Amino acid sequence: MIHKYHVAEGCFRIGLYRQGIMHDLSKFSPAEFITSVRYYDGHRSPNAVERELFGCSRAWLHHKGRNRHHFEYWIDFSATAPGIAIGCRMPLRYVAEMVCDRRAACMAYHGTAYTQADAWQYYERTRRRVIMHEDTRAVLEKALWIMKEEGEEACFGFLRRLLGITKGADYTAESLGLTHEPLGDGRAEEEWMSKHLQR
Repeated sequence: MIHKYHVAEGCFRIGLYRQGIMHDLSKFSPAEFITSVRYYDGHRSPNAVERELFGCSRAWLHHKGRNRHHFEYWIDFSATAPGIAIGCRMPLRYVAEMVCDRRAACMAYHGTAYTQADAWQYYERTRRRVIMHEDTRAVLEKALWIMKEEGEEACFGFLRRLLGITKGADYTAESLGLTHEPLGDGRAEEEWMSKHLQR
């Protein structure tokens, strides 16, 4: 509920009122709620614990298949290259909700230690290993980078501007004036991978 509160607050700041209210309602379904209670430790997602114990998280599979603000919802298989998974371009309103979701998760887990750089730092650890459409990635990375460098209000202003430009229509990174050049230096991901490969 703390997480949902922070997502709603972020979504309301960019005009996504319905999404702010409806966010993550599937977490109250038995498939997700029971896992959340059973594996809650207050420091990380119960889905991560379930994944470590059983090799996959059934709660996560249920969740990401019902919540369009997760980039995993938008992964499909290529029609021209069988067996290759591809990221489909996410509608911008769900990219914006994803930014709010990542910020809210950091706020819930870090509490008073939360900083505006946390969402970027969490994303940066695995950014090169995720399957995501390049236009979706460009928007997400730019928004999280702005939050890290300029603050939350600047990030929300950026998202409001993009939502105003697209008005629910399709978009490309180029049409929004964004590039596909990666931000940051990738060191966080290398350190994270090195740490986990030693286990």
